[in-house]
Amino acid sequence: MSTEFNPIQENDDEELFEHHRFVVAKGQALLRIDKYLMLQIANATRNKIQQAASNGDIYVNDVPVKSNYKVKPLDVVTIMLSHPPFENRVDPENIPLDIVYEDDALLLINKPPGLVVHPGHGNYTGTLVNALAYHFESLPMNSSNRPGLVHRIDKDTSGLLVIAKTESALSHLAKQFENKTSEREYVALVWGNVKDDFGTIEGNLARHLKDRMQMAVFADPEIGKPAITHYKVLERFGYVTLVSCILETGRTHQIRAHMKHLGHPLFNDERYGGHLILKGTTFTKYKQFIENCFKILPRQALHAKTLGFVHPVTGEMMRFDTELPEDMQQVIEKWRNYSKSHTPEEEEE
Repeated sequence: MSTEFNPIQENDDEELFEHHRFVVAKGQALLRIDKYLMLQIANATRNKIQQAASNGDIYVNDVPVKSNYKVKPLDVVTIMLSHPPFENRVDPENIPLDIVYEDDALLLINKPPGLVVHPGHGNYTGTLVNALAYHFESLPMNSSNRPGLVHRIDKDTSGLLVIAKTESALSHLAKQFENKTSEREYVALVWGNVKDDFGTIEGNLARHLKDRMQMAVFADPEIGKPAITHYKVLERFGYVTLVSCILETGRTHQIRAHMKHLGHPLFNDERYGGHLILKGTTFTKYKQFIENCFKILPRQALHAKTLGFVHPVTGEMMRFDTELPEDMQQVIEKWRNYSKSHTPEEEEE
């Protein structure tokens, strides 16, 4: 299955391909386009963006602009290059899928940890999209030219994804996610003893100013996109806590960034510092216990457990639930046993 590109013509000699497209938010204050794009694109440096502008590759409302251009609300910013983006090429690959439910309009997949959802920087093959291209013909393309995808979860996050099989189903489901009417619950193991039994984390998310691979919470309402996470404590183990997180919005790394902002990074989340021993004792046995947990669960402890939405054809409310994957279950059981025989108060005396 190959993706068709929609090049625009700059002149008769060269056709350009869209690599990035952003619509500036309504509340965005005037901001230099190089700074704006640094907040939007992972791995982007200011030098690279300024070079792209010098080359005439950055367009606002289909007109090339320089790096000192200041974006305004509802500007359409595109980066156009003379070659098609690698991630828009989708080669079918025979990768097995764990299909939880399927009918003529959609299917539910329980994604294993380690499987990238769609091709992108550094991962052009071996993704869920490559698998979908092999197992299904003519899936509808979403706005990013990715077949069937309504939403996504991170590579090392496991759990439920809904895939649309028709154009109408894709449109219907996408609106539910956009309008925040879909139901999404994740289960996470986080560092520390979460103070409150339940709460809500609110804060705009945008690219971290220093680490472009992280998202961060910004108090300024004009930076980033609004994000809301509701959490509830499921079980306490002293140095770590098992929590349920219900998404009201669905931003990149939302739970990972919000829990770190709360002071409780996800257990073994290397991107956000959770791969270090953040709570506990200096005892060698404790250090060995944590390292054993990390070996069993070599990823962030996050699972998309439940998913609910209105069926785009029948109008029926559908809810799906999955068991926690084996790696998370094993580590939770280890912490459960550890917490029964070790209390933080005893070890700190």
